[in-house]
Amino acid sequence: MILTSIFTTIILIISTAVMIISSILSKKTISDREKNSPFECGFDPKGSARLPFSLRFFLIAVIFLIFDVEITLLLPLASIANMTYIKTWIFTGVFFLLILLLGLYHEWNQGALEWAN
Repeated sequence: MILTSIFTTIILIISTAVMIISSILSKKTISDREKNSPFECGFDPKGSARLPFSLRFFLIAVIFLIFDVEITLLLPLASIANMTYIKTWIFTGVFFLLILLLGLYHEWNQGALEWAN
């Protein structure tokens, strides 16, 4: 018991030291104007490289990820159909699809799926 706590403490100290050393070594030491400016084929940039990002793109990406994860959770239902009770399998599938459809309806009702204002 004492040996495991000593071993755990040693591992904690070593990992903390490695994180501190890597943080110190990875810092950028030389800040150059050319390296910090955006590269556009040798020409001076005409506009700002930091254009405002539309939140619609972000919202659509998050909605896609949520529904994509739910679809990947639904796919194993087909492979376990013969290993479970049919009533349990149908209840689970319908319940999951109901959650998916309710989420889609909520996003549609909130206007998150409409691209144009």
